[in-house]
Amino acid sequence: MSHPLIDRLTTELGWPRLADPAARDAWTTAPGTHVLFIPGDPKRNLESADVAVILPELKQAFQGAFDCAVIDDAIEEATRTETGVYKTPSLVFFRDGRQIGAIPRVRDWADYMGRVAQILSAPATAAAAE
Repeated sequence: MSHPLIDRLTTELGWPRLADPAARDAWTTAPGTHVLFIPGDPKRNLESADVAVILPELKQAFQGAFDCAVIDDAIEEATRTETGVYKTPSLVFFRDGRQIGAIPRVRDWADYMGRVAQILSAPATAAAAE
């Protein structure tokens, strides 16, 4: 499912839309910290568009400490299963190929700021979700 605010992430901001497991795995295993945005169905879940607006603001607030990609519908279910993050929309954080945390559903700004800071300070060996 597509939504203009989600499409903006790939068209205007140039974030990759990952549509196959190999591309997703290559992206998450690259050096650095990465966030997968799993939007879910924006027609059934109005929070998907909200998170599509919030994520670029988070990236800016954390001064580019992570890069971002959008998970395509084609691999969304498999990605949710592999990460253990079933609620959408979700932000799933990886560092150097290891999942280091996740934030499902929309949150208030203060909650995002605290959770993202905590996730970014976590060692890559810890997989913290929700």
